[in-house]
Order: sequence, then C-alpha cells, then structure tokens
Amino acid sequence: MREQLLMTPGPTPVPQEIQAVIAEPIIHHRTPEFKEIFKQVTNDLKDVFKTDNDCLLFASSGTGAMEASVVNVLSPGDKALVVQGGKFGERYYEICKAFGVDVIPLDIEWGTAPDPESIKDILSKNTGVKAVYTELCETSTATVYDIKSIGEVVSTFDAILVVDAISGLGADNLETDTWGVDIAVSGSQKALMLPPGLSLCAVSPKAWRLVKNSKLPKYYYDFNKYKKAKEKDDTPFTPAITLTIGLKKSLEIIKSKGIDNILKECADMAGTVRSAAEDLGMGLFSKAPSNALTGLEMPGGKDASLLIKAMKKRGITVAGGQGELKGKIIRIAHMGGITKKDVAGTIETLRESLKEL
Repeated sequence: MREQLLMTPGPTPVPQEIQAVIAEPIIHHRTPEFKEIFKQVTNDLKDVFKTDNDCLLFASSGTGAMEASVVNVLSPGDKALVVQGGKFGERYYEICKAFGVDVIPLDIEWGTAPDPESIKDILSKNTGVKAVYTELCETSTATVYDIKSIGEVVSTFDAILVVDAISGLGADNLETDTWGVDIAVSGSQKALMLPPGLSLCAVSPKAWRLVKNSKLPKYYYDFNKYKKAKEKDDTPFTPAITLTIGLKKSLEIIKSKGIDNILKECADMAGTVRSAAEDLGMGLFSKAPSNALTGLEMPGGKDASLLIKAMKKRGITVAGGQGELKGKIIRIAHMGGITKKDVAGTIETLRESLKEL
C-alpha cells in the first residue's frame, strides 16, 4: 500500500524526531527519571494552554477527558448548558445525559458559531446552571467558536466554562486564563503531534470548588486522585509512558518555535488552502473557519467520498464529513506536524483528483 500523508484532523503526522523518542526502550514510571519527565511535561503544557492552572494527564482518547470534565464537577440532576453545532457538541450532550445531568441544549446550525448573547439568554432564564460546555473548534464542521466572548458572558454567572480544545489547542488561539475557561480539554493526536492515547485537562480554581461537591460516579477519571499524585510528580495509575515521553519532545519543539508563531503558521496554511480551493471551484463550508482544519464543499454537488478515494490513491489522506455532512464535504488539516510543503502537495493532489472526477 502506498505510504499516506495524513492531512486529517487527527491523527496528524508524527514528526521523525518524536517518532524516534517514543521508539526508545521503555522505562518504568515509578522512577525519578520518569517523575522528572512528568514534572516538565505538566509545567510546559501551561504555555500551550496559556494558563497557570493544574494540567492533568489521562491515558485515554480525548473523549476520556471530556467525560472527566463532566463527572468531576457535576452531580445527578445538575443543570448544564451544551452548545450543539456538530458531532462533538453532540458528544458532550450525550456524555451529560449518560450521567443523569439535566441538559439544556443550544442547537445551532452546523458551520456556524454560537452567539454569546444566546448563551447569556439561556443562563439568565435558567437559574442554577452549573456548567457551560462548548468547543474551541467544532472539528466536524471546521468551525472555530469565539471563546473570549463566551467567557465574558459565563464569567458573570456562577457556572463554569468547559471548552473542548481537542483539535483546536495549538492551532486556534486559546487563552485559558484571560478568557475565563475553567476546564480546557485536549488530546495528543492533533496539534501536539503525537499518536492517540493521551488526553489533558487544565483545571481552574473555580472548577476545583465544584469538584469538592461533585457526586457523579468516577474512579479512573477522578480529578482528586490525579491532583494528589501530581503534587508528588506522579500519576495515580499507570500512565501512557512512551506518549508522555513523546509529549516532552513535542512541547520542546513547540517551545522552541513559540506558541504564537505556531498559531500564525496554522493561519497562513489555512489561508493557502482556502485560496487554492476557491480557485478550484470549491466552497468554504464554515461561516467561522478554524485554523486547525478547513471544510470544503464539493463542486457541482459531487460525492465527496469519490474525491477522498482519488486523493488517497495519490498518497494523500483527507477526512470526509460526519453526520449530516457525510459525502458533502472534505476536511483538510493544517496543524501540528503538517508543513507548508505538505499543504502545497495536498493542493496539487486536490487539483489532480478534481480533474479526474
């Protein structure tokens, strides 16, 4: 099978220097060596999240951290507002419902961002909402949300703001502390340039106050266990050792470039993809496009799956649409280990494949 360049919004390409590190012989996690690595990782993550808050690591996909951000702050019957503008907003709704949370959905058109005033209106009319769950980047629609404005609204209420930044962190700007984000969730296989298997939560003091009174069932994802262990530069359970070591290398790369320079690179690559797609007659799906990935509408209503197959045949893997967008859009990532050269090659492959169709 032809080697594929992943231009998907997760997993993304793992740079060779990170591959080399995670291929080294495994070490034991209850050792001073690993504890020093773990300490550095949890400190360096703060630069990416732009936070002074505790950063917790779980051996799971990003969905595990999403679940953790529900079960650690809520109790059965608590009210939570969930923004639903795509598959991952729907996932937060489903997690909340699974644990008996009284969910108030804010349903928005796919490809649009939520109006902060709509959130304010719901919070004003529903007293006692404990948490607001939303996305930084709704990956299924390639749409970025205005977290700064949403944070300004939520900060005037008692509710905490929880943001799924699994695909957005390190590609779309997220200023966790200054924007009032109480729990920021992320995962390893996006802009952090690692294989899947690590998830992350940055947790504010306001969120920790809710943790004290949370009654939802939890064991593996118990924030208190992780915080207690973290105070000793340790983990409560066996960590994803090689991925944590890989994350150390990833964060070194990010730190050397500077997170704001990386955000600019993602924005530049996004602009290149969108300009080329327009020239090829493809429409931009999102009304608030993310810099992590771009969603493109098919010209002439053609089946997107045919284009995806044609590009894969040429060595480029892009993602299709999810849910109601299946067969209607393709999604091209431009984050993490993806380079300008990768973007240029993908555009050429896109041109050739469209011509074939």
